[in-house]
Order: sequence, then C-alpha cells, then structure tokens
Amino acid sequence: MVFEKLRASRKTNAANDYIVALDIGTEFVKALIAKVDGDVLSIVGVGRARQELSDMHSGAIADIAGVVRNCEDALSEAENKAGLQAKSVVIGIAGELVKGVTNTIRYRRPQPDRPLDTAEMEFIIEKVQERAQGKAQKQIALETGNEEVEVKLVNSALVSIHIDGYKVSNPIGFQGRDVAVQIYTAFAPMVHIGALERVADELSLELLAVAAEPFAVSRSVLGTDASSNFTAILADVGGGTTDIAVVNDGGVEGTKMFGIGGRSFTRTIATEMNLSYTDAEKLKVNISNSQIKPSVAKEVNAAIDKTLEVWVAGVELALSEFDSVDHLPNRILLCGGGASLAKLVTALQTEDWYKDLPFTKKPSVHYIQPSEVIGITDTTGDVNDHTFITAMGLLRVGYDTMIGSGDGDTMKEKLNRILRI
Repeated sequence: MVFEKLRASRKTNAANDYIVALDIGTEFVKALIAKVDGDVLSIVGVGRARQELSDMHSGAIADIAGVVRNCEDALSEAENKAGLQAKSVVIGIAGELVKGVTNTIRYRRPQPDRPLDTAEMEFIIEKVQERAQGKAQKQIALETGNEEVEVKLVNSALVSIHIDGYKVSNPIGFQGRDVAVQIYTAFAPMVHIGALERVADELSLELLAVAAEPFAVSRSVLGTDASSNFTAILADVGGGTTDIAVVNDGGVEGTKMFGIGGRSFTRTIATEMNLSYTDAEKLKVNISNSQIKPSVAKEVNAAIDKTLEVWVAGVELALSEFDSVDHLPNRILLCGGGASLAKLVTALQTEDWYKDLPFTKKPSVHYIQPSEVIGITDTTGDVNDHTFITAMGLLRVGYDTMIGSGDGDTMKEKLNRILRI
C-alpha cells in the first residue's frame, strides 16, 4: 500500500534539520514542515485534511486509525510541497482534561550565604513540578470520577524567580535565604498522550515533543526573547474546544480550556433548523454571503446567538479562574478556525461580559497574524491567516526541544535552557 511505502521512506530519507508540526484539531489536521536555519524556522511545506465527526471528541482523539489516515493525507500534501520528508514531529494536545497552571514554591535555603548553583535550582524546580503534578492529578480525578487516572507533564516554563523578594532573570550565583519560583506546568492524562504517541509511531515519525496547544500558541508570540514583556490573553478557538492562555511580561500565568468550539455552533444550527451537520456547516461558514435568503440568515443568526451566549460565559468563567492575577491583560488575541466566525469577535468587542473581571479597561480584540509569529517565516504563501498560529507555535516548541537536547551540553547550559535564559 502507498502509505506503507511513504512510512518506510520517511524513516530512511529524512533530513535532521527539518521539523514537522502536526496540529490535530477537531475539524482539521494541519501539517507544517519547517527548515531549521540557525534560530530561524522557514516553512517549506503545508498540508491539511478534514477530520470525520467521529475522529475527535472535545479536542481529544476518539478514533486513532481515522486520525492517522487524516494525518497521513495532510503530511503527504506538505511533503509534496516541500519536496522532502522530515522525521521529527511535534504534536499538539488539547481537551478539557489538559491542565495548565502556574505554581509558586517558596524554598528556604539552609545556607543563605552560599551562592545558588545549578544542582540546587534543579532541586527547587523538581519540587515545583511534583507539587503541580499532585494538583493536576487531583483535579482530573475529580472531573473524571477516576482516582486511578495517570497524568504526565507535557510542558514547563519559568514565569519568575525572586530571591529575598528581589526579581532575578538568572538565579545562578546569587546569595539569599528565600527563593520563590513560579513555573507554568501543563499536564495531560496518559491515555491522551499514549494516543498521540501511537499516531507518531503509525506515521513512522520520531516524536520530539507533545505540547499543550495554548502553551504552543504562547510560544508562537513570545519567540526567543527571555526578557520579553509581552502581555495578552490568547484564545485559540478550535472545532471542539476553546483554549485560553494568560501571558504576563513574557511568562505564561496559566491555561484554561472549555469544551465549546466551532462545532457547537454548527450543531445548534443543525438542531434548530432540522438540517444535516454538513448543511448546517455550509450555512455557518457562508452566513455573511448575500446570496443566503434573509429569512434563512435570520434563523442561522438566531441559532448562532444561542451558542454564542454560552461561549462568552465560558470565556468569562475561564478568565475568572485566574485568581492569582491582579489585573488581566487589556488585549485579547484570537486564533483557530472557530475564531473565524465574525459574530464571536463582535460579541467580545461589544458586550459587557468583562465588567466583573479584573480588567483596568475594556479589552481590545484582534486576530494573531502569521507575520506576528517571531522567528518563523513562510516560504510557501499558504500560511496566510490566524488558523495556522497553533501549528506555528508547535514548530517553536519543536525548536526549543531540539536546542535543549544536545548531548554535549553542560548541566548549566541545560538548566539555562529549561529556564529560557
């Protein structure tokens, strides 16, 4: 069969300086192939394939064989455009059971006069991650009703370090008694990660990293600047879920996900108007088209408004859970296919949903454009709107992983990369 031939050649002919990003969305699989050239990534291949309704459920894989077929289609298209096959892949993970939180641990040093070294910092970071894992395990167990559920760390990034109340960017060499470390960590159930590992294996790709998709989106706009003061709310509206990340002064404060996305709007239209899912999707996508009869457009808009009210309430609830944040950023940046629905942007811009949240003023709302993604250029002309941002962020995570995994690194270099210094 042709897939088997492709998979076999992918193992042998792949170049090491290329990365594949697979954004396995509820509605589409998107594949990007990028060449790594120094600290710049150049996209050389783009492909996408539509998912069947039964392939995904709430952002997570429901049918591995179906998803593998769609990934193969998207990947083959990208490989044909690139004229090559890459072997290292980064895959995004989404869904309501992916938990991203920022935890602070305060560590009282037994020898405050001794300068902090790499080993001590690694010990502190390990403690933060252990504590975060325990919290994530409890939360997922509560939500699933399964106390035996296993979770695994998928992403970790430094938010801030304070020594005796003084903020430092690189703690190595400092003296002091009290060290407070804030680290963002994302955990996912092992069953979800196992499904993604299986997909990579079926495609004969080497899995570089699995990334929580809101974390990947934040990496797309943060780039490599460790002293970045980038501040925004990032909202990735997919087919099955909406993923929200709050980024403050270049640090990910946390991520939240809820199970309302583009498909929820389509299903409401289908139910309210007694249509098939396919016909409802066509109406939703073409709602601004003047060729739709005014009476039909009125019904479609009424159905969209029903779900829109629930979606806006979901955004408000998700942001209210960032209770450790004094003020929420005053700009919201949108990406993902579900965000293409114009009424969704209008609702965020015009309604007063934000008034009970800690905003200092009404937030502005914009799409993230591919040109705003730092350190990634598109040579194909196909990466042309906000729907590709998550996949571009996955490329960034892959790059971070590649430069952070050199065998010749000293312990200090490895720690510095963990801390994005």
